[in-house]
Amino acid sequence: MFEHKMKTYAFVGPSGTGKSYRAQMVANENGIKYIIDDGLLISENEVLAGISAKKAPTKIETVRNALFSTEEQKKEIKKVIKKLKPESILILGTSDEMVKRIAANLDFPEISKTIYITDVATEEEMEMARKIRVTQGKHVIPVPTFAIKKDFSGYLLDPLQIFKSTGKGKAPYISEKSIIRPTFSYLGNFEISDIVFKQIIECVATKVEGIYKIPRIIVKKHEGYNDGMYIYIEAIIEFGFNINETMSRLKSLIIKEIENLTAMNVLNMEITVKGVHYEKK
Repeated sequence: MFEHKMKTYAFVGPSGTGKSYRAQMVANENGIKYIIDDGLLISENEVLAGISAKKAPTKIETVRNALFSTEEQKKEIKKVIKKLKPESILILGTSDEMVKRIAANLDFPEISKTIYITDVATEEEMEMARKIRVTQGKHVIPVPTFAIKKDFSGYLLDPLQIFKSTGKGKAPYISEKSIIRPTFSYLGNFEISDIVFKQIIECVATKVEGIYKIPRIIVKKHEGYNDGMYIYIEAIIEFGFNINETMSRLKSLIIKEIENLTAMNVLNMEITVKGVHYEKK
């Protein structure tokens, strides 16, 4: 149990009914600045600690991560909570039993108030959320895309902006969240062949003035929580072009195109100039 006084709130609803979508709104209405959702400790627009359960490869591991079943998970969250000393915190879960288990695993005080999804969403809104979950495999994380992009390399990731009027004379509720399709999605896994990345690189190279040829490309994917890739490129440059400027332009354009088209993060890129093309006149 923590030394400082902290109120524990719960936000409960069946999976896929829109809890993460409404989490910040519920927190704001109850004066809560911190949220526990799917293995993450979140405050406003920032992930403070934890690893998203949505990154787990199976549904079973997702549940284990969301419950903070490992000592490593518990230790990290407890350390941050002890440092921040929040007055209150909101735990998201699919049942009363789940939020109680999360609170117990993290040594939080007993839950003093529970808000149910049916208190804040209509049956029509919940049904629409269920439909999107089942047909498109989409989940919401209640933080902006820029805050989690580096941790969700290779996932389909889209920003979601919410604007809601709170009444005449009151400031509107404005929030940005992220939509992802997790590894365990109902739609199955997806893979991107190395040849795709090589073709993107070759296509970008044709658009960079001063690049004569790209004779060699090596793509190595990195597996882990910071999924991404390492790229090695050998290039031949046209005579008369500044090597540093041309390679810098090539590198920035390749990274931009790969991340935009595939959602994969480029962790490191090395470009070696292997020759200069000189055309005699």
